Amino acid sequence: MEREGRRLTIWCSLSFGDLITNYKNLQSNLLQDVKALASRASVATPGKFLLLQFKMSQVTQIGDSISNLIAQVQSMINNAVRNQKTS
Repeated sequence: MEREGRRLTIWCSLSFGDLITNYKNLQSNLLQDVKALASRASVATPGKFLLLQFKMSQVTQIGDSISNLIAQVQSMINNAVRNQKTS
């Protein structure tokens, strides 16, 4: 952390490896939840199905965000390479 006058700047880093690993773990946990609910259909309640649907939607949104992040990084790299070629 750095203090610049009254402004506080926080530095952090993001590892694609960690991001993908954590996303994979989320997907695995979701799959286990689906299998568990499917194997005990007699005790499944509408609430449990709704919660599972919500988890599926969250995993999908996270996957979309990761995909968008990768596309943005790829675009930045392509622009940097293009700028070097024109310099």
